[in-house]
Amino acid sequence: MTILKAFRLEEKIVGRLSKIARITCRSEKYYVEEALRTYLEEYEDARIAKERFEDPRTKIISSTEMRKRLGL
Repeated sequence: MTILKAFRLEEKIVGRLSKIARITCRSEKYYVEEALRTYLEEYEDARIAKERFEDPRTKIISSTEMRKRLGL
């Protein structure tokens, strides 16, 4: 199911979006969805990492120790 959402975007962004859609023969909708999907995944990953970092029960190890554990 899809839901209609309306947004105001800066003219510069709309121009870039239109150009890339035209060049690649894909829809603007495709790029808006991909951009949002990517942003939301990255944001959620960063939020989880921040929560883990701030959790006093989390053991933090050095990069040297991490490489050793990974066999690098």
